Amino acid sequence: MTEPTFHATPGYGDTQLANLHYNQAVRVGNRVETSGQGGWHDDFTFPGTLDEEITQAFDNLGRTLAQAGATWGDVISVDSYHVLGADGFEAHNRVMVEQFRKRMGDRAPIWTELGVAALGHPAMRVEIRVTAIVDAA
Repeated sequence: MTEPTFHATPGYGDTQLANLHYNQAVRVGNRVETSGQGGWHDDFTFPGTLDEEITQAFDNLGRTLAQAGATWGDVISVDSYHVLGADGFEAHNRVMVEQFRKRMGDRAPIWTELGVAALGHPAMRVEIRVTAIVDAA
């Protein structure tokens, strides 16, 4: 069996590993699983708008995937968690789909989307985790 390798994203991932004792990704063979990534900056401040926060979460996922040797082109599954405002899923879905198309082109992974009451930081409105299979094309 292939041994798992764990990966902390430089910046915020190093902080989470030191303070909360978890990594941002694990790779076993050609399979990569990420922990949930929020739309935070390395200093754990959050963008002002929902659009910016979701885009930053995708940026963070891209950084985390790269640490484990994967890309958006390897992603096969997405789970997203959303704290909904008055606009419900509509505003979240618009940005999520824009980011899917921008980062994955024609590739359409499976996606599970959940509305939740709260996430791991009071300022968070979105958290996204992915599974990737490297070189599965």
